[in-house]
Amino acid sequence: MLTFDAHLDLSLNALEYNRDLRLPAHEIRRREKGMSDLKGRASGTTAFPEMRKTEMGLCVATQLAGCMTGARPIANWMSPEQAYAQTQGQLSWYRAMEEDGHMRQITDRQGLETMISLWTDGTPNDNKPIGYILSLEGADSIRSVGHLERHWQQGLRAMGPAHYGICRYALGHDQIGGLPAIGKELVREMDRLGMILDVTHLSDGCFWDALEIFQGNIWASHSNCRALVPDVRQFSDDQIKALIERGAVIGAALDAWMMIPGWTRGKTTPQSSGLKLEVICDHIDHVCQLAGNTTHSGIGTDLDGGYGIEQTPEDLDTIADLSCIPNMLAKRGYKQIDIENIMHGNFLNLLRKALP
Repeated sequence: MLTFDAHLDLSLNALEYNRDLRLPAHEIRRREKGMSDLKGRASGTTAFPEMRKTEMGLCVATQLAGCMTGARPIANWMSPEQAYAQTQGQLSWYRAMEEDGHMRQITDRQGLETMISLWTDGTPNDNKPIGYILSLEGADSIRSVGHLERHWQQGLRAMGPAHYGICRYALGHDQIGGLPAIGKELVREMDRLGMILDVTHLSDGCFWDALEIFQGNIWASHSNCRALVPDVRQFSDDQIKALIERGAVIGAALDAWMMIPGWTRGKTTPQSSGLKLEVICDHIDHVCQLAGNTTHSGIGTDLDGGYGIEQTPEDLDTIADLSCIPNMLAKRGYKQIDIENIMHGNFLNLLRKALP
């Protein structure tokens, strides 16, 4: 089944982790054996061969470079100019992958439909380019609100104003407070350009402020349910209901500490917790029950977003294992059309409305 992943940090893996994603995931792990400089070494899940194996012909691929207060091992810089330069390097990698035939950027509806047709034409997927919508996780690298249009011209079609901590334009989920004046200005400019607002990682206050200001298309690329995992990183039922009212789609994430309560990063293991991939269906089902339908839930794995299989379900080896989810949903009584909605249809339909 065609699979759409609403959040993959591909360029982060290519440049920060120095991974050649054209290689199979197990070969990348072999090359990293013995390395310990970054979390998730020798345990990555995501590479182009595995994406093609699970029929992931389209995805949201990110740029990521912040200026958050406090030292972080990756994706964090001392100034907006440095962060901007890093995201431009990430964009250059995407362009190189396009030239090499492995990726193809989607910037408008025509390009979206072309890629859908390519990946559903019944021919082998082994050498097909993976279509990607460019997104920015955290807006710190936008040097000023006036610069945002340049990024739009480069193909940036979605953006989340915050990541972790105190960001330049918004507060991350781990903070308390609403949007500062500059953040409200940024959200209005996103609206003017026709950009998709990604509400993932926003503090509760910033979330409600953004929904009040922004009138365009919204998604939550990689977020789970607070009712199942009581942490501010997840969305409350009230937030989920508000997103449903706005026609948003919520991508279920496979980061283990977001899937089950009580997970301590760096201590809990998939084996000790017994975490299985099927748990993600609980979060998907919760959104569907609140909506009363299956048109607001999707997949946004965040796989290899700064971690590897040490922080995923124990029965997930690579991203190719997403192909197990349709059967899991079917066993819960989901019909074929509902499963297709969740695996790709909902995000694609949102993009059909949002893209120029």
